[in-house]
Amino acid sequence: MTFRDALALGMAREMEADPSVFVFGLDVPDHKRIFGSTRDLVEKFGPSRCFGTPLCEDALTGIALGAAISGLRPVLVHIRADFLLLTMNQIGNMISCLRYMSGGKVKVPLVIRAIIGRGWGQSAQHSKSLHGMFAHFPGLKVALPSRPQDAYSLMRAAVRDDNPVMIFEHRWLYDVSGVVDEKVKVELGKASVIRKGAALTVAGVSWMNVEAMKAAEVLARRGVELEIVDVRSVAPFDEETLIRSVERTGHCIVADYDWVHAGFSGEIATRINYRCFGKLKKPVERLGFRHTPCPSTRTLENLFYPSAIDIIRTAEKMLGLSETDLAGEEFFSYEKNFKGPF
Repeated sequence: MTFRDALALGMAREMEADPSVFVFGLDVPDHKRIFGSTRDLVEKFGPSRCFGTPLCEDALTGIALGAAISGLRPVLVHIRADFLLLTMNQIGNMISCLRYMSGGKVKVPLVIRAIIGRGWGQSAQHSKSLHGMFAHFPGLKVALPSRPQDAYSLMRAAVRDDNPVMIFEHRWLYDVSGVVDEKVKVELGKASVIRKGAALTVAGVSWMNVEAMKAAEVLARRGVELEIVDVRSVAPFDEETLIRSVERTGHCIVADYDWVHAGFSGEIATRINYRCFGKLKKPVERLGFRHTPCPSTRTLENLFYPSAIDIIRTAEKMLGLSETDLAGEEFFSYEKNFKGPF
């Protein structure tokens, strides 16, 4: 099943189980169906539970909050995470703290889906991730699934949660395929070891897990086995799974999908340094966006976004290895499947 179909199935199962669940947002029911991730929902549940809206991010988020505290379970879709910045009063001052301020009496069962990621020179206003910023707010749960099983299971867990949950989805992930078992439950706030290895730990966020798996494939031919920990959730953050891995390998690369400066990668690195200080063989390395607004030119985009190549070169440096010959290796292959939003 593809990542997009897993998301749609997860929402459909929750809508079948609970009539208070509804999905809305810009272009949710149109022919594109949010990259196909809301396919068949309007046909199954009708326009009262799956509907499109005008483009007004702040108002839509306020409507979602009002619905949630009135006993409904809304799933609000924002096509680009960048424009969550227009909703900051709703999210930062109201949604994140209302349950705390009410002493737990007011539930806020709200899911906000936001799309991140690159494609076709989207440039500075359509390239942000922002998950680290939202993870900074107590009261918000923030998840970034990178595999179809997690897309399905985390979506169902998010809809059932009585707290606000934000799910960030990289647009290149929609074509990623994998087995989805509907019986598998994934708890929000739990990381997953998606590849075992003894040489070095890669803590991957969102799309960077795909890049890390490619890097591991290349380095494995040299007998260097990377262990990849899919963070999956930045709030709550599963520190223990990552610490256990780093204690065994003694090396760690944090591969975040955001700017490095003041980003979530710094939080992860600090926790590892504190907990694993005596077992680290080298300082923790961090990878992420270059510290500049995102360029639109393709060659500059490739320098701006972290990739499998960056992971390979960083791992070689940490482990004292010569550089692997990457001639003939295929990178950035998933973008061949990207058809754009229209």
